[in-house]
Amino acid sequence: MQSAVLGIDLGKNSCSVVGLDVEGRVLMRRRLHRDGIIKLAAGMPGCVVAMEACCGAHHLGRRLREQGHEVRLMSPEYVRPYVKAQKNDDRDAEAIAEAATRPTMRFVELKSETQLDMQSLHRARDRLVSERTALINQLRAILLERGITVPHGRRKLELFLEALLGEDQAALSSRTRLLVEDQQAEWRELDRRISAFDDEFALQARTDEAARLLTTIPGIGPLNATALVAAVGKAETFGRGRDLAAWLGLVPRQMTTGGKPKLLGISKRGNAYLRKMLIHGARAALPSLSTAETPLGGWLRGLRARAHVNTVVVALAAKLARIICAVLRSGQRFETQGASVS
Repeated sequence: MQSAVLGIDLGKNSCSVVGLDVEGRVLMRRRLHRDGIIKLAAGMPGCVVAMEACCGAHHLGRRLREQGHEVRLMSPEYVRPYVKAQKNDDRDAEAIAEAATRPTMRFVELKSETQLDMQSLHRARDRLVSERTALINQLRAILLERGITVPHGRRKLELFLEALLGEDQAALSSRTRLLVEDQQAEWRELDRRISAFDDEFALQARTDEAARLLTTIPGIGPLNATALVAAVGKAETFGRGRDLAAWLGLVPRQMTTGGKPKLLGISKRGNAYLRKMLIHGARAALPSLSTAETPLGGWLRGLRARAHVNTVVVALAAKLARIICAVLRSGQRFETQGASVS
């Protein structure tokens, strides 16, 4: 009897494979290398292949799809309830296979090589930005230990260092001065590398049709547009705009019992990088949008009158997520005057 569902618990090298029949009975348990999965699936008729959406799953999923199999990727969070008793690799693979058969399960869209490349570039840029922030904080600490305080702001610190190191008799020892100069050079190199990524994202936003449509939305620049297209594609896996906002963790957490709903802070689920970038974009667009004589502007003015500005920013980010979903699914530009606030 052939397996109807193949559940794969991916590891760095060794993977567990469990095959289920149409009634959910276990027909096969294997421990294979990643290359062994390709060979095993090549000798099987088309079936459902289920995996958690983790590192390497999209590449393997594309290989298996080329062999005629139906690939279903799921969030590990949704697979966990199906693990029985003690956790091990075989039970994880069985849980993955069982979860993939549920009619209400939510699946992750298989990403293309281009989408994965763009996501990798964004992660590399985010790492460089974190390194630059850590370097700036260390520079401020070094100066503070010498009784030197600098106003907030990256540009203010940069100008201050230029003036400080340009003095003949600086308030630093010769060794500390050399250290600060070395860190200043490292800072400039990080700026150069980050700018190179920004230029690449700007070019991609001009050449990619979906990203170009997203840049017509206030608060969505080349960084946000390329990151969103790489993560959600055409947003076809989301039934409505609120689902994208919920996937980004921008909707309130719910604690409902006895029919009495209670809404808490935002859930912060999903992709933290996208959520951060979308909130930054909303914060930048808020001043201009809230003064515009549009339905969206009127909604923002009413919200600002009764809520804290940070609450308004997150609400606007959730609204932008809904607009993003509508733009990606329709393939049409965003028009401010016609924007709905529902």
